[in-house]
Amino acid sequence: MDFKEAQDRVDRWITSFEEGYWPPLAILARLIEEVGELSREINHQYGSKPKKDGERPAELELEIGDVLFVLVSLANQQGIDLGRAFQRVLDKYERRDRDRWTPKQGAGPSRSA
Repeated sequence: MDFKEAQDRVDRWITSFEEGYWPPLAILARLIEEVGELSREINHQYGSKPKKDGERPAELELEIGDVLFVLVSLANQQGIDLGRAFQRVLDKYERRDRDRWTPKQGAGPSRSA
């Protein structure tokens, strides 16, 4: 799914309810909540805080998905095209940090699938 498809799907779902989009500060509060849940799970899996006895592990995939959903809803509520925003930030990083890191020998810019 690309950004446009994600934004369209989130918009269809949210606008199918009378309440529609939340105000920006409410969305931000929800985003912070979801990032906190992601942080907690990473701390359980990779940090020094073990789960409580009987506490089930959360799926990182779903926690990251929750963060993305809320970010997409904030972008939609603000009229931001995420594809354009992400392209702009990638361009910024590629310019700004071009000489910051040690390049791999024999490799161009990496690209994950």
